[in-house]
Amino acid sequence: MLRHVDDQHELAGVSRTAVTAWRNSMFIIFGLSGLGLSSWVARLPAVRDALGSSTLEMGLLLFGVAAGSIAGLLASGHLITRLGARKTLGACLSVGPTGLIVASVGASLSPSYGLVFIGLIVFGISAAISGVAINVSGAANERALGRTVMPIFHACFSGGTMIGAGLGAGAEVLGLSVAVHVSAVALGIFTIGQLALRHVQNETSVAVSDHIADTRQGATPTWRSRLRLWAEPRTLMIGMIVLGMAFAEGSANDWLALATVDGYRVANEVGALMFGIFVTAMTAGRLGGGFLLDRYGRVPVLRGSALIAVLGLLLVIFGHNIALAVVGTILWGLGSALGFPVGMSAAADDPQHAAARVSIVATIGYAAGLIGPPLIGGLGQQFGLLNALLVVLVLLIAAGICSRAASTPQGATSTG
Repeated sequence: MLRHVDDQHELAGVSRTAVTAWRNSMFIIFGLSGLGLSSWVARLPAVRDALGSSTLEMGLLLFGVAAGSIAGLLASGHLITRLGARKTLGACLSVGPTGLIVASVGASLSPSYGLVFIGLIVFGISAAISGVAINVSGAANERALGRTVMPIFHACFSGGTMIGAGLGAGAEVLGLSVAVHVSAVALGIFTIGQLALRHVQNETSVAVSDHIADTRQGATPTWRSRLRLWAEPRTLMIGMIVLGMAFAEGSANDWLALATVDGYRVANEVGALMFGIFVTAMTAGRLGGGFLLDRYGRVPVLRGSALIAVLGLLLVIFGHNIALAVVGTILWGLGSALGFPVGMSAAADDPQHAAARVSIVATIGYAAGLIGPPLIGGLGQQFGLLNALLVVLVLLIAAGICSRAASTPQGATSTG
């Protein structure tokens, strides 16, 4: 469990006021990360109409984001180790919005499929690197505070996606072009992000504990040592936790509404409502998860989360009643809420290799976004979408089994 820090021994010259300001800035930056992605996704129908693209061509555009994300994830550990999370975030808060502006201009002012694709690759690379950097910085801030805040950071990301979706809907109602809407959001992200970044501390300025600081002195990680972490059992098991939980979250994002409509023979509005229930449950789980983690520790909470998510999925798949499916959706959302943020915290327990381990775990977790949609779609075509969700159960059980890997190494000040 997190213990309260001793300012004289563990903050290495960083005042309590500065640590609190750092935390508040991370709330904002996590929210901006969700805002950028959802602002673009919310306008995809308008982008398709402007480009006159087929479903296949739109799929290829989305692949541009995915391809950029994978490239960014693979480079993130080396980049953050070299520059630090703060400088990396500063670059991403400039490059990412630029990619969004390029894509939005290519989508409406001067319709160009190629320009949109290039913009999305740039955005994807920046978003992936930023995603690792904010988790490295957020984990360091969590250690400095001496209490769990990572789930709240991720709740802010969820809040940013909700705001972005609302702004996108409003832009559609007002008839704003994609270029005007998305460019305005991108400029806002750049401006607010740079202001917030002023209060972000260098993660290496916080000594996690006297034991770790002493044993790590003089050790400089190399790119070879970072690559060797891919063979480290604990890192891979944490990746499995994140993969299972991310798969559970992503499956709901992609398929819950449609599975509800097809499986329960209800109206489209009910399917959309079920998705809203899931997102709300996830956000609530992340906002309240810090208390549970501080009280009971990572491993019991992760095991309980996996169990709750499994029970929720069973109700959704086999409930045969929309009321039971609603209860199941709430449990599914609550159970899926903490896996990703806790995995990020666990991967960053050792500050020396935090960037490399977080990038590895994030890469494994984000693989769910690549393999999940086509896998469940293919199974759903053969066996029905509700039955296809059984594959999520398998990964959730695996995540629960691997949860022991998230326990705190001896001498670290994190959840355990």
